[in-house]
Amino acid sequence: MSTDTQTGSDATLSAEEIAELQARVDDLESELSEVRTEVDDDTKKMVIIATKGTLDMAYPPLILASTAAAFGYDVTVFHTFWGLEILHEENSKNLKLSSVGNPNMPVPNAIAALPGMDRMTTRMMRNKIADNDVASVEELIEVSLESGVDLQACQMTIDLLGYDEGDFYDGVTTGVGAASAFQEMVDADIQLLV
Repeated sequence: MSTDTQTGSDATLSAEEIAELQARVDDLESELSEVRTEVDDDTKKMVIIATKGTLDMAYPPLILASTAAAFGYDVTVFHTFWGLEILHEENSKNLKLSSVGNPNMPVPNAIAALPGMDRMTTRMMRNKIADNDVASVEELIEVSLESGVDLQACQMTIDLLGYDEGDFYDGVTTGVGAASAFQEMVDADIQLLV
């Protein structure tokens, strides 16, 4: 018996059954394509939430972001509340260092609370940064943006502080809210709050 003879009427499919099988094949091919895309897209994602705007707290999110980008991560840094000062082009050049309540300052709190001490400790830190050839905040922002880091400014905080979108470095993403930041965190491999 030939193969054609064996298939007979038992193997005959109706047009409806063929359409159902074709639809199932299409669904499986679509699923396979999605899985392949997920497997092929092995780019890791990092999201950092920056909430503080002092000189010493500007460095961690920018250093981590630019380093992660150099290692191939897709990086987003969402700046909210005082963290927004880091992205403010004018204010970022004048970030201060608080000496009161900072356990790593070589100054007791009683002395740190004296007038002018924050200005002095800020100047000391800026000198130390310059003496050690550490990048400035402005340089780290530039490197981050050039590396593809998405530096985001919280729109609610922009409104709260009365800033304009033009107050920020070129390349900073504005008009972003907490819901967008949350969605970015959900999709990220690494989430940090700084």
